[in-house]
Amino acid sequence: MSCLAFLDTNTFVGIVLGMKNVLVPIDFSMNAWNAIRYAQQLFRETSCTFYVLHVDSAPKEVLSILNNGNIAVKETLTTPRKRLGELVQRAKKTFFNSNHVYVPLIEHGQFIEYMKKTVHEKNIDLIVMGTKGASGLREHIIGSNTGDVITKVQCDVLVIPEGVQFKKPKEIAFPTDYNSFYSYKILNAISEIGKLDDSAIRVMNVVKSGSILTKEQQQNKEYLFDYLNEIFTAKNSFHTITNKNVNAAIQCFVESREIDMITMVAKNLNFLQQILFDSLIEKISFHTKVPFFVIHE
Repeated sequence: MSCLAFLDTNTFVGIVLGMKNVLVPIDFSMNAWNAIRYAQQLFRETSCTFYVLHVDSAPKEVLSILNNGNIAVKETLTTPRKRLGELVQRAKKTFFNSNHVYVPLIEHGQFIEYMKKTVHEKNIDLIVMGTKGASGLREHIIGSNTGDVITKVQCDVLVIPEGVQFKKPKEIAFPTDYNSFYSYKILNAISEIGKLDDSAIRVMNVVKSGSILTKEQQQNKEYLFDYLNEIFTAKNSFHTITNKNVNAAIQCFVESREIDMITMVAKNLNFLQQILFDSLIEKISFHTKVPFFVIHE
């Protein structure tokens, strides 16, 4: 199952210059297009190679067997490639940037399998993907593909909710329980995303009434405090919110501070799941309005 890549001469220039490699999975929906537009504008001053990947669920071997002159099967193989080429050309024209290079890719098979494969082979730094989210009251906030990418693909992920238009992320919330040590990769990812638009990092910790931080939590907090003070000087701030409901506290914080992006660490899976996966749409709504950035180690 080989990868169909439509390379131009700029691609090789981008590889030589060591551009930031961004993977954008595409299903030709408005949400996917919105993710491309957001990424283009977020990285408007950054040299990037955008790998635009479409994964067809039908295995290519099966389609090849069925082919034998079958016009319908030929259309199945040809149409996505044509649409992807047109989408990339549209992206180039809509937001022309000489620092941006586009590499369209088509695969046939399992979505997560090829996401992992592309991340490894193309040295992907970041995945940017749109999500439609929940379609019914008892469904979770984010779609299944997005949830699988966050939990199964070892790569930082920036999720753009349905209908969210680009806005410079001047205020970035970082909810944490201080239970994890912040490695260089985590801190570097926070600083990189923050420096794109000279953002303010708002660290928030939700505690129950009467709770105090453990010695380990306090050490992790102090380490994070020292790092952010050094990188962002007076831009950052730390907040402790008393509330037994983590989601309600974060929602209130996001709305009251007019937060433009939420950053989380995938390493602390329990905390991440509590925020993203255990919340039902009738109880919380901020995920549908604010992009969130999940950092992997």
